[in-house]
Amino acid sequence: MNSFQALRRSINGPAQAHKRAVTFVITSTIHTFPGTSRSSTHSHRESKPPRSSNRNILPWRRKKKMDYQDWTKERLLERVKELEAQLKSQQTQPSSQTIPLPTTITTTTPSQPAPASENGEPPKKKQKKKSTGIDPSRYTTRLIALKLAYLGKNYGGFEFSGCGSLPSIEEELWKALVKGCLITPADPTKVDFSPFEYSKCGRTDRGVSAFGQVISIRVRSNKPPPSPKPGQPAEDVVMEGTPEQEQEQQPGKKQQIPKPPRKEWEDIVDEINYPKVLNRLLPPDIKVLAWAPTLPEGFSARFSCYERQYRYFFTNPAMPPTLLAPGEKSGWLDIDAMRKAAKYFEGLHDFRNFCKVDGGKQISNFQRRIFECGVEEVEGQDLGGMDWWDEQRGKGKVYYFHVRGSAFLWHQIRHMVAVVFNVGQGLERPEVVRELLDVERNGRKPGYIMAEEVPLVLWDCVFPKRPEGVAVGEGEGDERSFMHDPEFKGEIRFKDDGVEWVWLGEDQPANLMGSNGLVDQLWEYWHERKMDELLSGLLLQQVAKRPDLSRKLGKEEPQPKKNGKENLQRVYKGGNVTRSSGVYVPVMKKELMPTPVEINHKWAQAKGFKDSEDMAQTKNWRSVIKANKAEKAAAAGGGEKVEQ
Repeated sequence: MNSFQALRRSINGPAQAHKRAVTFVITSTIHTFPGTSRSSTHSHRESKPPRSSNRNILPWRRKKKMDYQDWTKERLLERVKELEAQLKSQQTQPSSQTIPLPTTITTTTPSQPAPASENGEPPKKKQKKKSTGIDPSRYTTRLIALKLAYLGKNYGGFEFSGCGSLPSIEEELWKALVKGCLITPADPTKVDFSPFEYSKCGRTDRGVSAFGQVISIRVRSNKPPPSPKPGQPAEDVVMEGTPEQEQEQQPGKKQQIPKPPRKEWEDIVDEINYPKVLNRLLPPDIKVLAWAPTLPEGFSARFSCYERQYRYFFTNPAMPPTLLAPGEKSGWLDIDAMRKAAKYFEGLHDFRNFCKVDGGKQISNFQRRIFECGVEEVEGQDLGGMDWWDEQRGKGKVYYFHVRGSAFLWHQIRHMVAVVFNVGQGLERPEVVRELLDVERNGRKPGYIMAEEVPLVLWDCVFPKRPEGVAVGEGEGDERSFMHDPEFKGEIRFKDDGVEWVWLGEDQPANLMGSNGLVDQLWEYWHERKMDELLSGLLLQQVAKRPDLSRKLGKEEPQPKKNGKENLQRVYKGGNVTRSSGVYVPVMKKELMPTPVEINHKWAQAKGFKDSEDMAQTKNWRSVIKANKAEKAAAAGGGEKVEQ
């Protein structure tokens, strides 16, 4: 059977047979007439446009190089799918040797699809119009503050980073603001808060939570545009004695009803309920607790904050107790010793031995003021019946390490907690804190391990009014400069809050305690994890209580050794992990780290400067580094040839 008979048969057959026949026609024509003369196809080739030298170049390779640094992960995945689809379409294009079928042969059976267009392509479906969102020019904007709470265990920190393996809090907040049409960025896929007067109070690290984080941002408002200025008419006024006035006074003419006066704007009742809108769009472990409609002049969530409060939660016992001699407390912490050590942190000190130095920040001043530091018991919280150890050693409780200060260095709290935990385990004396704060005698930080991140919480950010008798400095951030002044001896008391917060539920109680309120949302999240805690606790009790350890049916194994010495010492570093360190090395005898000056010099030299002082004298050295990096990338690309 030749190809034309197959085609004739397909016309009178079902649609599936037609599809098979057309495919057979195309393939058999190509394979049956491979030696088609040049003259027979000359006219066909002349009708085609001339080939381009870059015909096989993918369209997305010819476009301008795109910067994906600030794209969200969801948008990056969408872009990968788009590029894969484009690549697949390029690979599946028909060969240039394929002879097109006659376009005059069509089939009209009811079961067949709609006929193809003249060029052989199927008819295009009507695409739905994409929603373009709101028109920002029709709305006013306002600068507000938001108080956030989040559990940071599943996030890579508060600040957005395009190269992070975990999503950030800012990324989730950005998506909620855009989806709720509270901000209208030019490119919603790029996380860029700069056009919206954005500032943040704290930059919590990976895994760290916050119950009082504060940001300020300019968002869309329901407030109508301002009324016309005095003396400027809102509408055209008909003057007396004119023909227009005579027409209006004619009998039978419908009189124009004057518009009612505009209702006076109520700042909270008539405004968008920002917490309610955002909480519907945010994940269950990120919520907005309150918002501030009115902010002090020149407010900045970062520079206007006087006090930041952190709490690091832990249990006592901090580790599962072991079988030791009577009177010994393995896993238990000495709370009184920890409180004594914590008091040494209060006041103005140089905390270079209690932080991680980042050469990229080029910090040279490590003085910070701590208002209060101590260890407190969490009221109403215990270990949920986890008392399967010796009852003479006491009942387990929950505590937190409490710190109030003006500002903190990178990982400062976690370093402070790690040393205090060593004191609580009896590995260090409380006075070790005082020794580490004496940077004149101990200018190099010992290489000890900081505490785990998950139990740390940014508890609150306080924006009180300035104490009386304290002058305001000049320049950005100088409003708080008195806190770092060694000559300032006054007691700092912040009583009056400078920001009037509207907590969710104060506007309408149902927004807090209703069926869709914030408490209802958080209850589901909490209850799920409470059941996990309950079941895992009961399992632990079953494992610990059921065996009769007095039987001793097996042979007692010797203690494990490390470097030839018995490995008896366990060191608690917060969180859930206990480190087995063998023979404990005191903090002051550990290997010393480079000084901050050495770290800054090394980082500056890696960026092409002589040292950190040379870099500091360079105006806008960060811009210089970016320009050098871009120049090296362009030189390495060498004009970057496009694959063909």
